Amino acid sequence: MWVLRVAVPAAGLAALATLAGCESPSTQQHRPPPGATTTTVTPPSSPDPAGTVWLCAPDLKQDPCASSLATTVVPASGSRSIIDPHAVASSPFDCFYVYPTVSLEPANNSDLQVQAIEKMTATMQVAPFSQVCRVWAPMYRQRTMASLDKGLGKDLQADAIAYESLLSGWRDYLAHYNKGRPIILIGHSQGAAILIELIARQIDSDPAVRSRLVVAIIAGGNLTVPPGRDVGAAFHHVPLCTRAFESGCAIAYSSYPSEPPAGSIFGRPGQGVSIPLGQTAKTGVQVACVNPAAIGGGTAALHPEFPVWMSAPPRPAVKTPWVTYPDLYTAECRSAGGATWLQVSAKAAPGDRRPRVQEAPSPAWGYHLDDINLALGNLVSDVRAEEAAYESGHHVSR
Repeated sequence: MWVLRVAVPAAGLAALATLAGCESPSTQQHRPPPGATTTTVTPPSSPDPAGTVWLCAPDLKQDPCASSLATTVVPASGSRSIIDPHAVASSPFDCFYVYPTVSLEPANNSDLQVQAIEKMTATMQVAPFSQVCRVWAPMYRQRTMASLDKGLGKDLQADAIAYESLLSGWRDYLAHYNKGRPIILIGHSQGAAILIELIARQIDSDPAVRSRLVVAIIAGGNLTVPPGRDVGAAFHHVPLCTRAFESGCAIAYSSYPSEPPAGSIFGRPGQGVSIPLGQTAKTGVQVACVNPAAIGGGTAALHPEFPVWMSAPPRPAVKTPWVTYPDLYTAECRSAGGATWLQVSAKAAPGDRRPRVQEAPSPAWGYHLDDINLALGNLVSDVRAEEAAYESGHHVSR
C-alpha cells in the first residue's frame, strides 16, 4: 500500500495504519517457497472485457509519464542550478510500469477509469524513465483501501481480480504493442507484489519472454531468495542483479533508516506484504536487497528526485516541477535480526537545512512511501547501464 502526501480521508489513513501494507495478487498457480501455504480462488474469466485502458503509452495525449523533467538542483550550500533532461524521441526499449495502491474507491477493486491520483503517481515514479525507454502503464483493478480494511490475505477474490486484470494488460501489451522489444519492468508496493507474481507465473519459466527482460525493478514488494543466494525462492531463473553491467536480473529493496522493527511490513520474510503472496515461510528464505546506488554492493550516494509538491517540508521555493538534493543520502544493504533492508542514511552536514524524508505512517513502514524517489536518479542510470549490457549480450537469467 502507498499513499501520496496529500489529503487522505480518515478511513483511508486508518486502513494504512492498521494494515500497513501493499496487498497483492492471489496465489493461484504460484510456486511458493518451501514452507509456504496457499489458497486457491477462482478469478473472473474475463476481468477487463472492455480491453486495456492505458494510463501511460507512447503517443498518448497528455501522457503523465512524458511530462516535463526540468529539475532544480539544491546542494547543501543552498545554491540553485537547473538541469532539463528530456524524454527520448524513440527508444528500442520498453518500460512496463505497475503503480502502487492509490484507489480510494468504495468497492473492493478499483475500476479502470484514469483519475488524477493515478496520473500523479505515474508522473512522480516513472516519468524520469522516459529518458531511457518508452513507458507503458496499464490501468488495473487493484485492491482499494476499502478492500484493505479487511486485512492482508483476507480478500483473496479481490487479490485474484487485481492480478488477472494486470495480466490482461500484460498479455495485450505483448500481443499488440511490444513487437519484440526488450522490456524493463517497474513496480512499487502493491504494484511490486503483483509484478513478482507476474514474473513468477508468466516470465520466469518462459525463455522467449525472459530473454527480452532487461531488468525488473521491484521496490517494497518483499521478493525472496534463499540466504546467500541470488535466485531460487520466488523466481527460479531470474536472479538478483550483482553488478551494474548485466541484464536479465532484478533490483529489489525496501528502504528503512535502521533495522525494521519486529512487526515491519517490509524487509522481513513471512509477514506483512509477503502474506498475500503465500510466502509465509520465515526460515530458509530472506527478503532480497540490491542497492540501486551500488548494485555490486557497498555504500554509495543516492540521487533522489522528487516532484516539488512531494518534497518533504519545508518545500523549496523553486519554479521547476522537480527538485533533487545531491549528497544528502547514502544507501547500503544490511541484514540483521532476520531482516534485510536498504539502509538509507541522511548526512548530517553542518548548516544543511534541506528537508529529510520521514518514516510514515509508522516505523513499521520505514521509508516505503519514498522507496522509488529516494533512488530515482540511480535507477534511471541503472537502467541505462543494463540496456547497454543487454545490447552487448551480457544477459544473466538462467
